Amino acid sequence: MIKESQGDRILKAVMYVILTVFAVYCVTPFLSVISSSLTSEGSILRDGYSIIPRAFTLDAYKLIFKDATIYRAYGVTVFVTIVGTALAMLVTCALAYPLSIRALKYRNGINFYVYFTMLFHGGLVANYLLISKYLGMRDSIWVLIIPALVSPWNMFLMRNFFKSVDESLAESAKIDGANDLYIFFKIVLPISLPALATVGLFYAMGFWNKWFEAMLFISDEHKFPLQYLIMRIMNNAEFANQLSSQISLPNYVVPTLTTRLATTVVTIGPIIFIYPFLQKYFVKGLMVGAVKG
Repeated sequence: MIKESQGDRILKAVMYVILTVFAVYCVTPFLSVISSSLTSEGSILRDGYSIIPRAFTLDAYKLIFKDATIYRAYGVTVFVTIVGTALAMLVTCALAYPLSIRALKYRNGINFYVYFTMLFHGGLVANYLLISKYLGMRDSIWVLIIPALVSPWNMFLMRNFFKSVDESLAESAKIDGANDLYIFFKIVLPISLPALATVGLFYAMGFWNKWFEAMLFISDEHKFPLQYLIMRIMNNAEFANQLSSQISLPNYVVPTLTTRLATTVVTIGPIIFIYPFLQKYFVKGLMVGAVKG
């Protein structure tokens, strides 16, 4: 066992101190957001933001959770995130794996077709007509899932990772009589967990933050996702604040700022809780797509 020198110990201690300070620097803004969301609106306007709540109150969270609609929106968003991520990963991997095989006919043409969609888009009007008129998905929860099942960027990341897998694994399995589906599900996917976790996290964040599609295609409030409902709540709070200033309601301040902070905590909380479980795979998958080929 190599004994550390005094200089190495000092260098390690300095690095730990620097990393600790940097970690505290990164965490402080989030702690400030949580604390300020639990502070009264008047206290923030008078004293500013702080790490510890000066005038503790739950008015912002009461405003958000006062209606059962928020819980329904949470359910919609959780469903869209789980089902959307699972289907998107299935479709993306099903497209990426064949394109990673050199023996596939017209592989370059299909790659270019997918890449072309990253450069040019049909436009908002064409997209709206396609989804609402021809596909008939208006006021359907699937409008938040199906149009986003394949991301060209994520597909190329998965394709490049699959290309880095040793081809001898598939060849030896074929010699033993395995077909392509068996090789894909039993051999390739189990050794691709870092890439799956990384791309899956990208998809999950995208589905969790869906709101623009809901604004365009969904008018039924029972199908509003969380992000779109939160945006409506914030707009209503802003309107109420402007109205109260015009009619001069005494001793009442609409919690507009604290509501914005509370919505941040409500919307990003689940993603923060999920990340630690995927961290070990996410760190390994940071170089996904960096393989040449």
